[in-house]
Amino acid sequence: MAAELHVELVAADRSVWSGEATLVIARTTSGDIGVMPGHQPLLGVLESGPVTIRTSEGATVVAAVHGGFISFADDKLSLLAEIAELSDEIDTQRAERALERAKADEDAAAERRAEVRLRAVAVR
Repeated sequence: MAAELHVELVAADRSVWSGEATLVIARTTSGDIGVMPGHQPLLGVLESGPVTIRTSEGATVVAAVHGGFISFADDKLSLLAEIAELSDEIDTQRAERALERAKADEDAAAERRAEVRLRAVAVR
């Protein structure tokens, strides 16, 4: 059996994904980070961006994450996000419309959220 880590991806309003994984890639304020079983303990601040989870079964789970924290110790990884949604849940057309609106309104925060959602869909 390959080494694995337990992952909990939680948003402020719900548990988004939980399971066993072999690799998690996330964006932090220090840059992109990959966490595998046996990684050094860490605590960091999540930047908005896609989070990629390679499950123990070989599947790939992608989520759009908007801020939060990442914590790893004893092969347990917690991603505590302000907002998070799985790429399968994202309506691409709605995200594209939101991006257009944000650009027209010159709303940088809304534009960034829409771009992250579209990037998460593209990664899956």
